[in-house]
Formats: sequence, C-alpha cells, structure tokens
Amino acid sequence: MPRAVWNGAVIAESDDTVVVERNHYFPAASVNRALLRDSATHTVCPWKGTARYYDVVVGDAVNRDAAWYYPATTDAAKRIEGRIAFWKGVAVEK
Repeated sequence: MPRAVWNGAVIAESDDTVVVERNHYFPAASVNRALLRDSATHTVCPWKGTARYYDVVVGDAVNRDAAWYYPATTDAAKRIEGRIAFWKGVAVEK
C-alpha cells in the first residue's frame, strides 16, 4: 500500500492513489492532517489548475510546501481534485 513518509512519520497511506506525472495523489481522508500546516504558496499548472500547498510538520522539523493539492481542477484533471501529493524529500513507499 503506498504511503508518504517524512522524518520518520507516516503522513498518508492508501491503496487508492492516483498517479499523475509520477506523483501519487492520496485521498484527503487518508492524510494525517495533524502533520500539515497551511501555506500561502500557490502555483498554476496550465492543464491541472491552481495548486495550493501545505508545509509538512513533524515535531520541530518543517518541510515547507512539501505537499500540494488542487481544490478545483480543470476538466482534464478532475480525477486528482482535492487529493494531496508530496515532494521535497517526502518518500512515497509502495
């Protein structure tokens, strides 16, 4: 089962990930929200829409903008709408 791990903590775990551009997008319900903190960062992808970010926080360690999601996608990316993906050293183990 895919799981996202950083700094020894499991951030997300689910058999229901959607892989787009080699990134696993986890269902929001499978993510430990206690390890996420809202970020002010936004980026725009021409085919997916506007992404919003979270910092991943484990203890005193902060991984800025290490998680992202698309709250409202384009029609082409509807299958990842609301799902959360990770990068910046967050390992997705299978």
